[in-house]
Amino acid sequence: MDGQTIVNALILGVVEGLTEFIPVSSTGHLLLIGHFLGFESTGKTFEVLIQLGAILAILSVYSARLWQLAKSLPSDAASRRFVFGILIAFLPAAIIGVMAHGFIKEVLFETPALVCTTLLVGGIILLWIDRLELSPKYTNVMDYPLSLCLKIGFCQCLAMVPGVSRSGATIAGSLLMGADKRSAAEFSFFLAMPTMAGAFAYDLYKNRNVISTDDVVLISIGFVASFIAGFFVVKGLLDFVSRHGFAPFAWWRIFVGLAGFAGLYFLG
Repeated sequence: MDGQTIVNALILGVVEGLTEFIPVSSTGHLLLIGHFLGFESTGKTFEVLIQLGAILAILSVYSARLWQLAKSLPSDAASRRFVFGILIAFLPAAIIGVMAHGFIKEVLFETPALVCTTLLVGGIILLWIDRLELSPKYTNVMDYPLSLCLKIGFCQCLAMVPGVSRSGATIAGSLLMGADKRSAAEFSFFLAMPTMAGAFAYDLYKNRNVISTDDVVLISIGFVASFIAGFFVVKGLLDFVSRHGFAPFAWWRIFVGLAGFAGLYFLG
């Protein structure tokens, strides 16, 4: 393992933290940047396992609220319904993710042109949604009905195609089904916790016999960088979305998709 590989792991960790919670597809960015950097991880485990840093970033920012939620569970029906709603939303991705794990890692993760395409298409869709004159029915994640949570969970499954974006799919689905921008982003935060933790645990289990010491070092570097970058994104994202909407992320997706196609054409 040389110094350049370590630098690449650090770069990718920062990219993961910066992009995990905004609707631009962290996985798509990691796969494209890794492709052009010539970064190869064993079984594409690096791209999944460094998400643990982003998970811990959410837990750090939301620790007080999560603790209050946990304390209120025995006595508060709304808290129990909210937690149950998150688990219901997580279920579709958990089932499909296990069933399609091999196809996702061995085929979809190995197709940079697909990532560029989904980034472009997703950006156009997000731009269209952001310009719609929607009338939100739900402004508080604690009030989301269970049926809405399940539908958002199915939207999340679209993000198994790299470049779609987990947060982008859940936020766009939430907006179209009556949520306001701030609560849609916040529900995506909460849903990320079991989803990313589950993906981390399952991928680690599937690749436990092939991960080397060098892989562990690179993953650790990416994890720390992801945590630091993700912490600042989570703290500021809800206020940014409330003021500016999702158009800036849509244009970024379009730019990265076009740049990716240009890079594939000229560099291979």
